[in-house]
Amino acid sequence: MKILIAGAGEVGSHLVKMLSNEYHDITIIDDDEKRLDELTALSDVLTIEGDVTSFDSLKRGEVQRCDLFMAVGPEENTNILSATLAKQLGAKKAIARIDNDEYLRPNNKEVFINMGIDYLFYPEKVAAQEVITLLGHSSTSEYVDFSGGKLSLVVFRLDASSPLIGHTLIEITRDRENLEYRTVAISRGGRTIIPRGEDFFEEGDTVYVISGRSSVGEVMEFSGRPNIEVKNLMILGGSRIGRRIARELQDEINIKLVDYNPEKAYKLAEMLDKTLVIAEDGRKSEVMIEEGLDKMDAFVALTGRAETNILAAMLAKRMGVKKVIAEIENMNYISLAESIGIDTIINKKLITASSIFRFTMNTDVQAIKCLNGCDAEVLEFIVKPGSPATKGKIKHVNFPREAIVGGIVRGDKALIATGNVEIRAYDRVVVFALPSAIGKVGAFFG
Repeated sequence: MKILIAGAGEVGSHLVKMLSNEYHDITIIDDDEKRLDELTALSDVLTIEGDVTSFDSLKRGEVQRCDLFMAVGPEENTNILSATLAKQLGAKKAIARIDNDEYLRPNNKEVFINMGIDYLFYPEKVAAQEVITLLGHSSTSEYVDFSGGKLSLVVFRLDASSPLIGHTLIEITRDRENLEYRTVAISRGGRTIIPRGEDFFEEGDTVYVISGRSSVGEVMEFSGRPNIEVKNLMILGGSRIGRRIARELQDEINIKLVDYNPEKAYKLAEMLDKTLVIAEDGRKSEVMIEEGLDKMDAFVALTGRAETNILAAMLAKRMGVKKVIAEIENMNYISLAESIGIDTIINKKLITASSIFRFTMNTDVQAIKCLNGCDAEVLEFIVKPGSPATKGKIKHVNFPREAIVGGIVRGDKALIATGNVEIRAYDRVVVFALPSAIGKVGAFFG
């Protein structure tokens, strides 16, 4: 696929690194020579120095031959104009990053479709919704619904009290028939394991489970930590994500939002009438303690600096806060943050990748979730008639070892996949896959 990316910032750079492993023909446009030089040093990608809204730059990128155009810069208006021009100049599909929820309303989306933009994505909105979901499932580190919630991916870290520790997969499932969940991966010491029956669970493992709706509660108990009801929440940082979380939850729970900028805090107080907005420097531990951090059920750090978020989250853990979430955009810090006990990491680059990676695949992919702290993705496919996956039982179709089928949705019924299950045309199939297997997996369902 020929892909043209407008914007070599954090999101654009991450997309280049991710997609360059998929044998695509990638060109990226940006007006910052230094950014482009850094990208070419790391990836096999063609770069063009220029304005992403310039006819000349777009034509130099051969936009007329482009299968997919992605405008992912920090400026919403620039992205919209760039994507519109690209589609008018011949790009087959054009998508744009935005930061305005108004544009996603059904009636307004039609306007952008008429302009030629096929898809709009708003990473901050998705990030806020992820945080809200996780606050409702506090014993998990990630929680993703597929097929309208008929299947869910539940991710949790094993505490010392977990009943799984020291047992194998076979031992856990031996006396149970018709299980409604399946362990699809274990992350241990920076390594991702596609588990087999003889693999043991160890303390500190991050476990990835596909579950049916009725078994989510049972699965979450395996973590060894209780699911708490969040009544008191503190948010550090009045970012777009922080504002949206407060606006969505302020009618249901008590929220304190801390921001160091007095002018910004004043504006936030006007917007969030049921949220207590505090104009203080959250980097100072004495301030956070004075504002009652130790009395919070949950703490979310959403400043623009990963270092500040990590340190604040560490303080919250030391003060006994049960659920701690931090936004960490520097990919190099994610493993560090997880190793020091931060429950959940929010990363807009991975959220963006999850939103648009499916457009780069030839198979009918309904959803992709790029996971934190794990070099793998979870994908939801719709099975095409006559595809290799329909030629027999799962254990007989030579499915890649670097991937595992977690569950199947057939009509209104959800099935947990075992070796004896047969996949049928038009099934929705949820698959956990390492990067090396994604292309092979797609071929099974296409």
